[in-house]
Amino acid sequence: MVDMDKVLTIHEKHKGVLGILPEFSVDNGSELGEAYTPGVAGLAKLIESNPKDKNKYTISGKLVAIITDGSAVLGLGNVGPAAGLPIVEGKALLYKNFADVDAIPLAFSQNSVDDFVNSVKNMENSFAGIHLEDIAAPRVFEIEQKLQEQLNIPVYHDDQTGTAIVVLAGIINAAKVVNKELTSLNIVINGLGAAGVATAKILLAMGINNLTLVDIYGVVTPDDERYNKYQRELATKVNSAKGNSLDEVIAGQDVFIGLSDANVLSTKQVKKMNKEAIVFALANPIPEILPEDAKKGGAKVIATGSSQWENQVNNILVFPGLFKGLLASGIKKVDMKLQISVAQGLADMIVNPSENNIVPKVFDKGVVHAVSDAVIKYSKQ
Repeated sequence: MVDMDKVLTIHEKHKGVLGILPEFSVDNGSELGEAYTPGVAGLAKLIESNPKDKNKYTISGKLVAIITDGSAVLGLGNVGPAAGLPIVEGKALLYKNFADVDAIPLAFSQNSVDDFVNSVKNMENSFAGIHLEDIAAPRVFEIEQKLQEQLNIPVYHDDQTGTAIVVLAGIINAAKVVNKELTSLNIVINGLGAAGVATAKILLAMGINNLTLVDIYGVVTPDDERYNKYQRELATKVNSAKGNSLDEVIAGQDVFIGLSDANVLSTKQVKKMNKEAIVFALANPIPEILPEDAKKGGAKVIATGSSQWENQVNNILVFPGLFKGLLASGIKKVDMKLQISVAQGLADMIVNPSENNIVPKVFDKGVVHAVSDAVIKYSKQ
């Protein structure tokens, strides 16, 4: 467990975990002229005639904005923009530490979709990419779609895309461990927010159609008006198990993917699943079921989103290397084929998957390279 007194001390001492360092020093008049005036006047005129040159001569060519409104923090809910800030600040630190990618955290007020989109659009010239974080569904789906349509830089929602990629990587290898055909798996997804919707989409794109989607009111169906249009649309594309609740549909499932809340799956329910079941209990900080309880129920492969246990399925495996690859390749959109390529690249890092080793560990040195290399390789197709 984390020592909160130590956390508070560290963050208070440094006023967060980020700072700004110069790329070179300014120690005399000549260096001042090169870094600032009068040199920047020439740069301004050059960029005026060719705006794309800003990416070559300014920080805009390498800087990622991590934007949150704090409305959907995993495990915490709607904590607001100010409380969301330390999370995106921490991710900016991880970008730099793991992939040497420069990122800046930004907290937006919880305003309308169009206001949010316009705010980002008005800042586009300052950045090489946009990373959306902890923004509630379904609003975030519309925000992401509009930004992808209107901006000329990559827009990536980590809670959706990052989570979906690493879940797919884990499922690919977990299926090998239990010797089951990937596309024949029966999978229940519990929690159909941003991460759940994206995970369902990537599994469908892989040819896994036996998906049962469960959220707060039970099994999602196309005609249930309590669910949003994105959830209902997905329900039209899957082969769902018969039943109205998680307890009813868990029987006969090969895989449980939890992207929901703590303690929603029981040992008794795991026992209803098929033999050698796969359980991904990814809620943080407390999973849908503790690994030891899932194991008592007969689960063969168990993953969580936490570093406390083996098989940490967490989007930290994705986002640093992904943007490193995006910046290096010039790709403007993270489409489904790219997502699958990255997931396969992560899965391939594990040469001989086992029940306690289905995804690389966060601190494995090859992770960032594997992900960025998958992006670059995809750009050359």
